[in-house]
Amino acid sequence: MENSPAKPIFGLEKGTCPPGTVPIRRTTKDEIIRVKSLLNNHILDQDNLDSHVAQVTMLKDGGPYYGVSGATSIYNPRCGNDQTSAAHIWAQNGQDDGTNKITVGWHSDNFKKTGCYNVLSPGFVQTDTEYYIGSPVAKTSVYGGEMVQLSVSLLQDENTKNWFVYMVNRTVGYFPAALFSNMAIADQVGWGGRTTTPTGTPNPTMGSGYFPDDNFVHACYFVNVAYQNASRKYYGPETYWAESFTDVPKCYGVEYYGDQGRQVGYSLQFGGPGGDCTN
Repeated sequence: MENSPAKPIFGLEKGTCPPGTVPIRRTTKDEIIRVKSLLNNHILDQDNLDSHVAQVTMLKDGGPYYGVSGATSIYNPRCGNDQTSAAHIWAQNGQDDGTNKITVGWHSDNFKKTGCYNVLSPGFVQTDTEYYIGSPVAKTSVYGGEMVQLSVSLLQDENTKNWFVYMVNRTVGYFPAALFSNMAIADQVGWGGRTTTPTGTPNPTMGSGYFPDDNFVHACYFVNVAYQNASRKYYGPETYWAESFTDVPKCYGVEYYGDQGRQVGYSLQFGGPGGDCTN
């Protein structure tokens, strides 16, 4: 490991609300139209959208899982129309049409800005008075220079079964258990990056745009990654439980390093230049 991301800057902007209120991001009509277009592409029209991943996933044999966490460097990947590039953690359960999945992280898209995943559909319950889903990022990481970092966690409450979102070690809100048909447990959790682009167009960069090289001020990273199992305690993923995968190695890479020590703990890097990712 070289040049660990010491003393990172936390990039989320925050607002202050009067007592008894919480922040709600004002969404413009143009944003709703664009995001609905992206969501429709994701869910209903996979044939017209190319999606690629570089990720580390906990094997199902190590589950069930009830939490996942990590801290990721924030970048501003170049994206064109209807393109996205993201870094995220996730928890999911089920297979095929029965899959339920929660994904939390930052993303860059054709709004020309970077931020946390926004929630346009009803259901998420905001609880924090300063940080909120959709918070903009005022500053992003610089390759070889200053790192801007976001710590994020997903954790299921043992009693209510709600899935809570934590950012910068604060409870931002939660996804009620009633929203899901199949999330009493998670049979899979993970960390990594994803890009999407309309079929036939070059793929955007992922992370910093560089491949993993064990230098934490180069490729995008997740550090201090951890998961919760039935004990409801956090553990670092041992290499024999963690599976690294990228579907287009010429465009994006991923490396899981295991336990790198006190500064970054269990950690990984991912990302790449994108471009023509056809086989």
